[in-house]
Amino acid sequence: MNVSIEAPEFALAHTSRAPVRLMAHLVAGFPSEENFFAAASALAQGGVSFFEIQFPFSDPSADGPAIQGACAASLAAGFTVARGFQMVRALRERYPDIPVYIMTYGNLAYKCGIDSFVEQSAAAGVSGLIIPDLPFDSDEGLGEACARHGLLSVPVAAPSMSDARKRELLSHKAPLVYAALRSGITGSKTSIDEATLSFLASLSGNGTRVLGGFGIQDGEQSRALSPHVHAVVAGSAFVNLISTNASRGSASIQDAVTAKARELCGLA
Repeated sequence: MNVSIEAPEFALAHTSRAPVRLMAHLVAGFPSEENFFAAASALAQGGVSFFEIQFPFSDPSADGPAIQGACAASLAAGFTVARGFQMVRALRERYPDIPVYIMTYGNLAYKCGIDSFVEQSAAAGVSGLIIPDLPFDSDEGLGEACARHGLLSVPVAAPSMSDARKRELLSHKAPLVYAALRSGITGSKTSIDEATLSFLASLSGNGTRVLGGFGIQDGEQSRALSPHVHAVVAGSAFVNLISTNASRGSASIQDAVTAKARELCGLA
């Protein structure tokens, strides 16, 4: 069953004046709640247009070592879904002009109850959900729940997807699609080549805008990708910096994350 939803203007907004629209990925509660918010502050100062906040899950299928380690640390420190929503709500209050998307895995949302998870996301001020292992045509009711509560369900596409399946995805007229720029897991650097650009072009249609991520680590990549997507997505680049600087305190995290955000946003 096709479920379409008109995107709220704010969900697609990009208030930053940075040359590159950037969706920046953080793991909720990593390396601590205090330093999670320090990193978020640094991203805001660095010019990001969107936050992508991952609710950690113990058995991720798409995350590389950096994000897996961050998720494991957050869970070990006592992360709960309820606390995750509290963090997101606080983030929205601090940075009301930066839309927030939650990324997580289907098991976590399913255990809460799909409708309940979506309803709590909406109450926290979330613009949309990215749940890679709930595909658009077998999503346990995620699309319908998002439509009811005014959120975007953002399906994920990979280069291995057949042309027929891409056409089926586009027939759902999702306002946003997350394009994983290569198959596999996050973390390794991705080449932005003709095959990448052809894949991105194949996902644009019926009003769909594309988020492009997986392996974006430097400003050269983000600048090359930016003209072809609604926003560039970067995650492991930030998680690695946070891990490296965590022992030095929040000021070191903020300096490193702000500098990387400015680089990826084309401001440095």
